[in-house]
Order: sequence, then C-alpha cells, then structure tokens
Amino acid sequence: MDNIAGSKPHLTWAVHISVAVLVALWLFPTVGLFVSSFRTADQISTSGWWKAMFPSEQSLTLRTAAPDTQVQQGDLFVIEGNLFGQAGKAEISVFGISSKDVTAYSIGETAELRNGRKVTVQSSGDYRMTASEPMTGSRGSRVFVTAQTPPEFTTQNYKNVLFDPDNREGMAKAFFNTLTVTIPATIIPILVAAFAAYALAWMDFPGRALLIAAIVALLVVPLQLALIPLLKFHNNIGIGKGYLGVWMAHTGFGLPLAIYLLRNYMVSLPRDIIENARVDGASDFQIFTRIILPLSFPALASFAIFQFLWTWNDLLVALVFLIDATGETTVMTKQIVELLGTRGGNWEILATSAFVSIAVPLAVFFAMQKYLVRGLLAGSVK
Repeated sequence: MDNIAGSKPHLTWAVHISVAVLVALWLFPTVGLFVSSFRTADQISTSGWWKAMFPSEQSLTLRTAAPDTQVQQGDLFVIEGNLFGQAGKAEISVFGISSKDVTAYSIGETAELRNGRKVTVQSSGDYRMTASEPMTGSRGSRVFVTAQTPPEFTTQNYKNVLFDPDNREGMAKAFFNTLTVTIPATIIPILVAAFAAYALAWMDFPGRALLIAAIVALLVVPLQLALIPLLKFHNNIGIGKGYLGVWMAHTGFGLPLAIYLLRNYMVSLPRDIIENARVDGASDFQIFTRIILPLSFPALASFAIFQFLWTWNDLLVALVFLIDATGETTVMTKQIVELLGTRGGNWEILATSAFVSIAVPLAVFFAMQKYLVRGLLAGSVK
C-alpha cells in the first residue's frame, strides 16, 4: 500500500521542516539587513536588529550648552537646558562627569566639576549647571549618561545613500553604474544565445555535434583562467577600460550556459509545430521569431535571472575591466568594499548600501521566479 500512486510518503514532515529551515536561514539575515538600514548609528551599535522594537540602553557622551548662554540668578551664574535637545527623547538612569566613571551619580544628585561648576541632571535629560563666577570657554561641559532610548527609525540613511548629490559614499552614482553594466550584460548574451540555440536545435549543418560538445566543455572553464588573456586582447583593440569591455566580458562568460540552457529547452518543443510552419512556407527567421521565442520565454527568463544576479553581484570582472581612478564607473560591489575600508564605523550607511545592492536582484528574482524551475527542468524529460 505504501507504493500506491497518490499516497503521501512518510517523510513529508521532514521535507517541510527542511524547507522551513532553509527559508529561515535565508530570510533572517535579509530581514536583519532591512531593519538595520532604517536604524540610526547609535541604535545599531548598542543592540541587535531583533531588538529594534524595544528600548535600548546606551552610553552617550553629551554636552551642556555653551557658556555664552549663561544667565545670572542672584550670586550664581546658571546654564539650563536639555542634554538631548528636547525632553522625552530618552530616559537617563545614571550619569558621570568623567569617562573613567560614567555611572558615578544617580539622577538628581549634584556633581562638582574641576572648574568649580556644579551640574544636576534629571532623568528626562534636563540639567542645571551653576557657578559662583562667570563661566568661560567656547564649548559646554561633557556629561556621560546611561540612558534608555526608545526605538528610532529613519529614512535619512536612504536619502544620504541615494539622493544626496554630495554624499561621500558615492552610492547613488555606483547604483546607476551597476545598472549600466548589468542591463546590457544580460540582454546581449540572451540575444546571441537565442540565435545560436535555435541553430543548434533545429538546423542541420556540418560540425553541429562538435559545437555542442565545445559549448558543454566551456561550461567547466574557470572564469579566472581567461581574465588576463581577455584583458590583454581588450586593451589591444581599445575596449579594455570601459563599459563596452565589461559588457563583452560578461557576454563571453555567460554564453556557454545560455546556449546550453536554451538549446535544451528548444529541443524539447514539439517537432510538429516546426515542421507545419515550414510546410506553410515560413522561413527559419520567421519560425524563430514568431514560434520559438514566445514558447521559449521560461528558459529565457530563467537564464536572465542567473545572468542578472551574476553581473549585479560581480566584483572580479568589474575590477579587471572597469579600470577607473576617478570613480566614474565604480559599481556597487566595489563601492561597498571601499566603504568597509574607509567608513567601517558607519554601520547605518553600510547596512543601507548593502540592502540597496540586494533589493534589485530580489525584485528581479521574485518577479520571474515562477519561470525559473520550468526553464531549468526543460529538456530533462520527454
């Protein structure tokens, strides 16, 4: 009875659990990156993204107002205000006046500074600093506080990364540079491979079997093996330091898989359709454009997903074929690497830049994923 068609296997639950675990392993870091991209630098540095909806305890270094804001009240000179700029932004539990002991004083206690000033801090951040003589200096006194800050989310990270023309990270320019590389590098190999796949699937000519064998052999050639010879060739013909060179490189590296995938799909199409079209007087070009291409859309979409993801996330080919000291052709992967080296402390910028770099591939994948399995399994069965 266990082998009856339509009966469920005993290990269905194990398959479901395995799928759920794999989805969770992929989903958790993506969600974490998304949440972190909307948090401030202080929030990211003090708590994990899974605590983003809860208050967090932070150790902050704040300053009182400058001495030029002091007022005289009787025999005392007084500076009053809020350390956060406004009440209610956080709740202070303890404070200190030295970095060596940031929890020296409780809320409401009076701390005496070395220059004769005295300061009292309340839980809301309100403070009162007094001195018997006029206070001097260009900046206020430092106060070290431990505070419970409420959850805080902001879109300023995305504004800085994408829409600020003067941003130092240059991610907006890198985003459009990546699109400039990726879109042509996806379309060109699809166009070339579609013609080649049709010829190898439905046209008889000498050496066809050898060409198919050569394409299969090229699938196992490492990318790194061809980089230096190809770069020298590009430099000799004058396309080695620009977009044209990287388009041709991605096209060359992507063609074997594209031709192999599309050819397998086209071979699986019903022969009667092709033969009936030829009997009706259709040329090979008409058969290709009016019959084969529409029927081959799942395979085309399947390869488009792979090629787009590969070129969008590529760093090696961009480093080799987009040699630019001015940064005009820098892509996002290279820009993020530079951020890690030069702005490694700005976690909010890094998180936002990283999520922007994966948002477009995710959108492309989810928009076309229904064709992925159909295209990959094409030609596997008759």
